[in-house]
Amino acid sequence: MTVPARTRAREARTPIAGSLGRANALAEWCEVRFGLPEDPVGWTTADAFMAEPARFDAWRADLGRWLVEHYGEAPERTTAGYVMSWYLSVVGMVGGTLFHQARRVPSLRPSDVAVRVADDGRPHIVAVALLAEDFACLPDDPEGDHPAATVVADEHALAALLRARFAAHAAEFVRAFGPTVRLGRRTLWAAATDALDGAAWRAGQLCGDEAAGVADAALLLPDRIEPFTSATTLRATPAGWTRRRQSCCFHFALPGAEVCDTCPRATAR
Repeated sequence: MTVPARTRAREARTPIAGSLGRANALAEWCEVRFGLPEDPVGWTTADAFMAEPARFDAWRADLGRWLVEHYGEAPERTTAGYVMSWYLSVVGMVGGTLFHQARRVPSLRPSDVAVRVADDGRPHIVAVALLAEDFACLPDDPEGDHPAATVVADEHALAALLRARFAAHAAEFVRAFGPTVRLGRRTLWAAATDALDGAAWRAGQLCGDEAAGVADAALLLPDRIEPFTSATTLRATPAGWTRRRQSCCFHFALPGAEVCDTCPRATAR
């Protein structure tokens, strides 16, 4: 993959790169960067996945081999569920963290996002890159007059924009990935809902203010808004905040595995 020189040159001065550089909490989750490295071996742009869905098949085959090595089996629905959750979560997490920490929303077009899947051990996403300097922000953003900035009226408008940009990316994923697996459209959109809702919550946890992350989730998913399958499901319990997932990663189908506490298959609490 060729990395345009202008992408590398902009890295030091574009505001979105600065936001990523200050998003230290993401480092606990995976590598996040602006632009691709000088040697982009192992990186794949999201639009390459969309244009060539067989890449998802290869990813699932690698995961299947890893699951057989560690569990003895690799059910088709489990490899599909893992890849579905990993992919949507990484896109949601980048958008959700920048929204939470900087009140900025980056471009999430498939051509503007790239990922790197581990080539040793479990083949999960270990790095994500944003490739476009465009971003939306609030009127009081110090970089609001930057040529790459689009200023919106308030937090509700910014949240709506993130929701729309994530939904547009997720729609491309559903279109490309859906025909390669035996998962229904509702399952795929339920996973997208989980990714967006969970991203806001997780961003708050990583940044040290879980309650603010919960509030962001309510901004992003205040109601059941098509094509998402529910409003935020976050709720307070005596043990702390939790949420009820809309989708299943099918981890339970592995030998000896149990249903996750937040799985919709678990008995409602």
